[in-house]
Amino acid sequence: MEQWIALVQEIGFPVVVSFYLLHRIESRLEAIRDVLVAINPVTKV
Repeated sequence: MEQWIALVQEIGFPVVVSFYLLHRIESRLEAIRDVLVAINPVTKV
């Protein structure tokens, strides 16, 4: 927990929150990309 506090003090709260949200959404974005890649050949006629 001390590492998080030190990180917030060094680079700022908004940056830490942004990195946290990007980390959480990364897996969802990869899943969306995989579905779009899978759909692409199906939609080509």
